[in-house]
Amino acid sequence: MGEPTVRAVLRTPQFWWRVAIVFACALGLMSGERRLAYFTTQSNVIVVAYFAVAVFWMLRRRRTDAPAPVLRGGVTLWIVITGLVSHVLLNQGASPFPGMADPDAAVALANQSLFILHYAVPAMVLLDWVLFPPHGMVRWRDAGWWMLYPVAYGAITLVRAAVFPTVSDRFPYPFLDYVDLGAGVVVSLLRVVAVMAVLAVGVVALDKLAAAFTRRRVDERRYDADERPRDADEAPDAVSV
Repeated sequence: MGEPTVRAVLRTPQFWWRVAIVFACALGLMSGERRLAYFTTQSNVIVVAYFAVAVFWMLRRRRTDAPAPVLRGGVTLWIVITGLVSHVLLNQGASPFPGMADPDAAVALANQSLFILHYAVPAMVLLDWVLFPPHGMVRWRDAGWWMLYPVAYGAITLVRAAVFPTVSDRFPYPFLDYVDLGAGVVVSLLRVVAVMAVLAVGVVALDKLAAAFTRRRVDERRYDADERPRDADEAPDAVSV
């Protein structure tokens, strides 16, 4: 079989799923006030950039696989961190749905925008990572490389807070507020880093599980293909009457 055509790429679910990620992420970013000081904004900008390039690459190269698997894993980790930090640390596990129906239209729109960025986009990117190839392209040590960005974000944010103490978003997240937490900020940051490390390992593990599942399906298909001719050859001859 030859290389797939553009039409064949357009027929694949992963192409349209990635287009949906781009549109959802762009909608969330544009429907509310966003500041680059927030990890939420940065991670979603990275998502929309990566998947926009991925969609273009799929059409240009006539490929159904996403490009740069290691980078894709990092993008997945960073946006999952965004979702979990928002839900667990910032919202204390509270449901985001009531705020989306707030009587104040402006508040409702802001909450809907945050829902897209904190819940919808992370879920869509994680599903893309699990459901669509390529799989088996990342290594355990890649988890360490992925951690560099969120750790650097935290370090730069702390330096920025010290150098520019009067900025309005001096501490984008409460676990970075060393003025309020004092020495406790060290424990707070270590906990967050530990959770991120577990998530990074989990992203690699999901990739390896997906790769193993894919290999199993391929082996089963090969086995079935090998068995069919054999079954036909071993079938008893018809008895003439």
